[in-house]
Amino acid sequence: MDAEQLRIEEDLRGQIVGDVHCNDLFVQMYASDASIFEIQPLGVARPRTRDDVAAIVRYAAERGVPLYPRGGGTGLAGDSLGRGLVVDFSKYFRRILSVGEETAVAQSGVVLAQLNERLRSHGRVFGPDPAALEVTTLGSVIARDASGSHWPAYGSTRKYVDELEVVLSNGRIARLSRHAPAAAADINDNPGAYLAAGVADILARHRPAIEGSRRKTLIDRSGYQLLGIEGPEGVIDLARLLVGSEGTLAVITEATVRTVPLPVHVGSMLLFFTSLEAAAQAGAELSTTSIRACDLMDRRHLSLARENDPRYEFLIPAEAEAVLLVECEAASSELARQRLRELQSLLIDKLKLASGAHTAIDPYDQEVLWHLARRYVPTLHRLRGASRPIPYVEDIAVPPAALPNFIQRALETLRGLQITASIFGHAAHGELHIRPFIDIASEEDAAKLRQLAAELYGHAWELGGTISGEHSEGYSRTPYMAGQHGPLMPALAELKQLFDPRGILNPGKKVPAETVPLEAPRRRVALPLVELQAGQRAAAPGERARSFTPGTLTALQLDWQAEEMAYAARVCNGCGICRTQSYGVRMCPTFRPAPREEAAPRSKANIVRAVLTGSLPSSIVADDAFKDLCDQCVHCHMCRLECPANVDVPKLMAEAKGAYVATNGLRSEDWFVAHIDRLCSYAAMAPRLANWAISNRVVRWMLERTLGIAQGRKLPRFNRRPFLDSPTQRRLGRLQRGGGEKALLFVDTFANYCDAQLAEALVAVLEHNGISVYVPERQLQAGMPMISQGVLGAARAIAERNVALLAEAVRQGYTIISTEPSAVLALKREYRHLLGDDSDAELVSESVMEACHYLWRWHQKGRLQLDFKPLDITVGYHAPCHLKALEVGMPTVNLLGLIPGLRVRHIEKGCSGAAGLFGFQRKNYRMSLRIGLPLIAELRTARYAAGVTECSTCRIQMEQGSSLPTIHPIKLLALSYGLKPELRQLLNSPSETLVVR
Repeated sequence: MDAEQLRIEEDLRGQIVGDVHCNDLFVQMYASDASIFEIQPLGVARPRTRDDVAAIVRYAAERGVPLYPRGGGTGLAGDSLGRGLVVDFSKYFRRILSVGEETAVAQSGVVLAQLNERLRSHGRVFGPDPAALEVTTLGSVIARDASGSHWPAYGSTRKYVDELEVVLSNGRIARLSRHAPAAAADINDNPGAYLAAGVADILARHRPAIEGSRRKTLIDRSGYQLLGIEGPEGVIDLARLLVGSEGTLAVITEATVRTVPLPVHVGSMLLFFTSLEAAAQAGAELSTTSIRACDLMDRRHLSLARENDPRYEFLIPAEAEAVLLVECEAASSELARQRLRELQSLLIDKLKLASGAHTAIDPYDQEVLWHLARRYVPTLHRLRGASRPIPYVEDIAVPPAALPNFIQRALETLRGLQITASIFGHAAHGELHIRPFIDIASEEDAAKLRQLAAELYGHAWELGGTISGEHSEGYSRTPYMAGQHGPLMPALAELKQLFDPRGILNPGKKVPAETVPLEAPRRRVALPLVELQAGQRAAAPGERARSFTPGTLTALQLDWQAEEMAYAARVCNGCGICRTQSYGVRMCPTFRPAPREEAAPRSKANIVRAVLTGSLPSSIVADDAFKDLCDQCVHCHMCRLECPANVDVPKLMAEAKGAYVATNGLRSEDWFVAHIDRLCSYAAMAPRLANWAISNRVVRWMLERTLGIAQGRKLPRFNRRPFLDSPTQRRLGRLQRGGGEKALLFVDTFANYCDAQLAEALVAVLEHNGISVYVPERQLQAGMPMISQGVLGAARAIAERNVALLAEAVRQGYTIISTEPSAVLALKREYRHLLGDDSDAELVSESVMEACHYLWRWHQKGRLQLDFKPLDITVGYHAPCHLKALEVGMPTVNLLGLIPGLRVRHIEKGCSGAAGLFGFQRKNYRMSLRIGLPLIAELRTARYAAGVTECSTCRIQMEQGSSLPTIHPIKLLALSYGLKPELRQLLNSPSETLVVR
């Protein structure tokens, strides 16, 4: 933090109640968005109130500090980036203030998907649907004049904005809608009339240029919207003018928007084509029909979809070169089906353009089709290589009739420049999103990109098109504005001067500014060359230096090189989908209850990339602030699983935490988490004393002060003896060298010390099914708590011992099974990262299964005993994150479905909040409960006799906020088999105040 940043932080913290951060980590998190650009701001302000916003703007105006309003940071053109103060509305400006019959009032940081969720209960919707609606904010939608796939049905945002509350460039709060000009008005006393007068004057003096700027396209949001804002008697619609202005004229804090009724019945159809040009021609034909949407996708995306999702492998013909996703609305499902048949007949039978079609009327089936379109761009980032599918020329629009011609020209241009690209678009309204594969670290590629833009924009202008149909100009298109607008540029500059005479509001966008370079800096992705330091040897031939940074602060501890780690971070394109709070996905547990950029998975990838590429000093990994950021990752793996680009944030964070621990050692409050197995072994020496202690409030207070274990957290009782010390283990402690099915029981910490009954139940179930069981005495804990805390040296030692023991058993025909999903994930995935190219680690990884998954596979082979006795109860099942991370489906639901009378309801309410031992720490306890509240609230209903889950810490969390017992599914199997009748008492055994059963 330099002197200027320190002054800004100190000054503003005394003036606003919101947050102000100017430290290196924060400015780097806000240095990028979903574009190719990277500019470190001076600082970040997160206002809580509109008075905060006014104070920030006044401060910036007095000191000449540029301001960059920001929502979800999902812009594709760098529209919220710059060397000034970023104003982030996404943390606090999230209130939906009112919903009326036809309008809604909301703050600018409200996520569009959440606004629509609220409107849905009123039978309404905000029509424009940008692709990132799950994470983009209302303020961003307005600032960009966003539209989307359903433009044919709804149009763009400008149609729906009635009134805006804004802060003007002088810090004045104003409500702008339709205003009559008043030449004598003062901007402070009557800002609406003053600005209307100025706009009216600009309209009058530049009318020929304004009229001449009309494009032939159906959509065009380039420049400022000077057409259609002047009403009867000269009234100026200032709200409509501000739509699409990208925060360059005023800062939006609140909006009154119009809503429309939800469609009654819709049907969707996927049309298949043998060429991209044929699909474009079909889109042009459909542009004159009454459809709701018409999305075009090319072969590259279809191939990726087929490879990554078996649903699309069966749905999309291998020979399809392009598809159109068409949606229509009707008064009934049957009429919707009939309408789709008519369109099929037109395009397949009459015009011979399409080769086939797939129709969907059922909402679930339609969602499958729309998932294909919504994940189009992020999924492209799964492709490996230095050349990435980048946004830069992704917003061209032409008249629909000219779309086939433009696509042909675009393909010829791409071939001429030897650039590979993927093409997606909204064919019925002529909007194309072209994603060229470019290495932004290469100056040669950057030059080709500029040439590509110039040629494509030239083709678009010749056909009456626009360079900006529904996104932003930002840094990507502002350099080309004069080419499109020519004589209109003086009017745009005068308008900017009228609203922002000091030039502090998002300068350099829309209208070029002298203080802002025309070409913005690109994101840094390449490792810099670093001279060898004293005592540092050069890499041997064929060897790469393995260092966390080229500055060699500390050695990498996982199995990859610095280049590979940088690439893993680079794969994150900043799309921001990991900021979602939508139902149906889990990521990110720590972001959902308290949305903020530092909790989003992309911030972790950005910080690691910045350290590796030199944007941040390597010494920052030793800072406590760096560790605090890394600790926002709870190693649940949901972002890795659900990120369309499969960015491996858990591995990045394990390495980052490992670097901190290797430099500073383990924090005292994290010690008990990393060494939970050792603590449990101490407790096992005197289990009665330990059980008394964990149920005693005074002792719990002491444990919170010394070890950081939350005083209010319920803890499990300890067994009389560890399972690995039990007679059962001694009976099963030898390898069986005969044939038949054989299973090695890997007993992790919880089952060993706190729930030997679970291990006994699994042994009984396995033996009941004729499976020989081996329980090696010398097995250690899996080590997942150490991995999640960055104690990688000790974790590696554990992995080496376990792998040596387990691999020998595997070679003798054993399958490794465990009741703990986290242990399975450690053996299957984490050990390979710790041990690298170890053939035994690979063997163990391929041979380990979660217990219920193993038994379900046994049933699929027709070998599971089905002599279950009925259990007439209803249970609520929660799937742990680490089970989902194993990508094995829902074996437990399937398995419990075999028990007569047992009703299993799958509760999908997100992460339980335990997140391993995250929720056991005092510093995380309240956050843990907030994360798990939806699940806990569901369990508090009268629907269930018990909760069910495979994860031990999820079980503890489920009993934390509910008196309902939570049981491992293996125990229900053992009970139903009649093997362990004493387990029935668990159904009537609620947990105590501080202790679970």
